[in-house]
Amino acid sequence: PAAMLRALRRRWDVYKYRFVPWLALNLRRKRRTLRYVPESSQDKIISDEDVFETLLKIFKALFINDFSRQAHILALFPEIKCKYLELLTVEQKRSKVNSCDHQSQHVFSPEEVLFSTLGFSITRDRSSLVSAGTGVFVTKGFVPKGMVVSMYPGTVYRKHEPIFFQSLGNPFIFRCIDGVLIDGNDKGLSRSVYRSCSRRDQLGPFQMSDESWLTAAPQNPLAVGQYVNNCSHEKAANVCYQEFDVPGYFPVELKQYLPNIVYSHDIESHLRCVVLVTLRDIKQGEELFSNYYTLVS
Repeated sequence: PAAMLRALRRRWDVYKYRFVPWLALNLRRKRRTLRYVPESSQDKIISDEDVFETLLKIFKALFINDFSRQAHILALFPEIKCKYLELLTVEQKRSKVNSCDHQSQHVFSPEEVLFSTLGFSITRDRSSLVSAGTGVFVTKGFVPKGMVVSMYPGTVYRKHEPIFFQSLGNPFIFRCIDGVLIDGNDKGLSRSVYRSCSRRDQLGPFQMSDESWLTAAPQNPLAVGQYVNNCSHEKAANVCYQEFDVPGYFPVELKQYLPNIVYSHDIESHLRCVVLVTLRDIKQGEELFSNYYTLVS
């Protein structure tokens, strides 16, 4: 019984940072887990342009790597096909030195694409925190300060949209500064809602979001941010959440890699995404730790 109580206490110590009643009573006493900004407009570690360019870079690389699977899109839009054929040609010329087979394109894993594009790869694994469950680690390479290192996937709920049943026992609900919620749970009702919304919004051959983060093998290797654990007194935060609204001019062919979808189809607004940005240089083998909450003062 004593061992069981200790295990439950350790689990509670990890989960409590997302339990709203506990937060209301303990915000003042737990300042270490909070990040303060003067106003929401200043909640930026890096610029939106830097976030956009990083996502564009990795998504283009993923698209080119999986070029053969994009035939249904390319057949409808010759101009898109021409653009990516040029990029593919450049990529093949660059990789010929390391390849003996020039007849067919070699398809790399998403993690390999991430490493070759941004210089690092990340993966989910058992956390270094006792009883914290899954965590996210830099498995290869080096992540410099001020780099997008992960994304928080899930269904995006505006204020007053129904999320009660999805929230029960759910430790993966992220609250944005303006009250927007992102449900990053990849199981149960949350999983069903995301898949339903994703298929609802598909436009012909164009997928408006990525469902693969719900599996053990996401096609967007950044889409594991919901498993980043909260910092502790022993493990200081090395990443921070940053909100990012996807602009209307985001390439439609690359939206298949966005791991977020809006709950309400009829709302005309930009898709909210949340990225995790490094607060310092992070080396191979390190686990990512965040501050779960940002307070606007």
